[in-house]
Amino acid sequence: MLALVLGVAVGILLGEDVQSIKWIGDLFIRAIKMLVVPLIFFSLVSGITAVGDIGRLGSVGGKAMMLFMGTALIAVTLGMSLASLVQPGLGLDISVAGGAVPPPPDKSLTQMIVELVPDNPIMAMAQGSILPVIIFAMLFGISILAVGDQGTPLARAMEAGSAVMQKMTIFVMELAPFGVFALIAWVAGTFGFDALIPLGKLVALNYIGCGIILLLVYPAILRFIARLPIVDFYRGIVDAQAVAFSTASSNAALPVTLRCVQRNLGVSKSIASFTVALGATINMNGTAMYLGVVALFGAQAYGIDLSWYSYVLIALTATLGAIGAAGVPGSGLVMMSLVLSSIGVPLETIAFVAGINHLLDMMRTMTNVTGDAVVAVAVGRMANEIDVEEYRSDDDV
Repeated sequence: MLALVLGVAVGILLGEDVQSIKWIGDLFIRAIKMLVVPLIFFSLVSGITAVGDIGRLGSVGGKAMMLFMGTALIAVTLGMSLASLVQPGLGLDISVAGGAVPPPPDKSLTQMIVELVPDNPIMAMAQGSILPVIIFAMLFGISILAVGDQGTPLARAMEAGSAVMQKMTIFVMELAPFGVFALIAWVAGTFGFDALIPLGKLVALNYIGCGIILLLVYPAILRFIARLPIVDFYRGIVDAQAVAFSTASSNAALPVTLRCVQRNLGVSKSIASFTVALGATINMNGTAMYLGVVALFGAQAYGIDLSWYSYVLIALTATLGAIGAAGVPGSGLVMMSLVLSSIGVPLETIAFVAGINHLLDMMRTMTNVTGDAVVAVAVGRMANEIDVEEYRSDDDV
C-alpha cells in the first residue's frame, strides 16, 4: 500500500521521466511470467495425486471437481458480464510500444478442440501454450494414480515440485512492493491521473463480483444441493474468512478452514481433509472471476475486438488457470498472463493492475476459501458424511 501511494506521487511528479524506473516493474513482470508453466504443471499434478486413490478420485473427487469446475465457470462468466456492462478499460488509450495490436485468435471449434491435446508437451511448455499443458498435466496426474504403488515416488516428486514452485512464487512476490512502485509510477506518469480511474473501477468490480459469488452463488449450492441453512454455514466459517482476507493466502488459511469445516460445520474428517486440501490447490473462484474482468479490461484498453472464440478461450483459460493457481499471495498475477496471451491481449496489461493486486487479492482469497468450505459441505452431504446437528449448532470453535 505504501509502494502504491508513493508510486502514484512519484509518477505524477516526474511525468514522462518516470520511464527511467519502469525497468524495475518490467523485471517483476518477467519474473511472474517465468513461473507460469512450471507452477501450473506441478500444482495440477500434485493436486490430483493428493487424492491418493483412483477410485476415490472418481467418486468423492468427481463430485468435488464438478462443483469446483462449475463454480469457476460461473465466476468467470460473471466477471466477463460485469466487465462488458461497466467497460472499465474503455477510454484508456494505451498504445502498444513499437507496433500494432496483435489480432485476437480466430479458429474453428473443431480446431480449438484438436489443439487442446499437445502433439509435443515439451514444445507446448516451451512455447507457453497453457491449455495443452493443463490437459497434459491432468492426464499425467491421473496416470500416476492409475499405476498405484509404482507411481508413489513420482507423486512425491510432484508434491515436492509444487512446494518448491509455491516457495519460488513467494520469493518473487517479496519483490512486489518494488514492482508495484515502479509500475504504478509508470502508469501515473505516462497516462496521468485519469488512468487511475479505470483501476478504481477494477477494484469496485472485483469486490462486487466476489460479493455476488458469496451472497448468491454459494448460498444457492447450500440451499439446493446441500439442502442446509445458509446462515449457519457463514457463522461457522467466519474465522477462516477472516484469516483468508488478512493473509491473502488460501494455504495460510488452510488449517483454520479445516478446523471450521470439521468442528463447526460437522463434515467428516476424511471428506473435509480431502476436499479442503484439494480446494486450496485448485478451487479459485474469486481468481476466475477477476481473470474474466481483467481479460476484457485489457481488450477494451487496447481496442481489441473479441470474437466468440476469444470469449470461449477466456472462459476456458480462466477456469483452468484458476484451478492451476497456487494458494499463495499474488498467484492471480501469474495466471493473468496465460489468459491474456490466449486472446492476443498484450501482457503489458499486467503492469497496469499489478499495483492494486493485493487490494484485490484479499477479497478474492476470502471468496476462494469460502468456496472450499461450500464444496466440502455439499460433498459431505451427498456422501452422508456430515453431522447436521453439529452444522446447525451455535457452539462454534
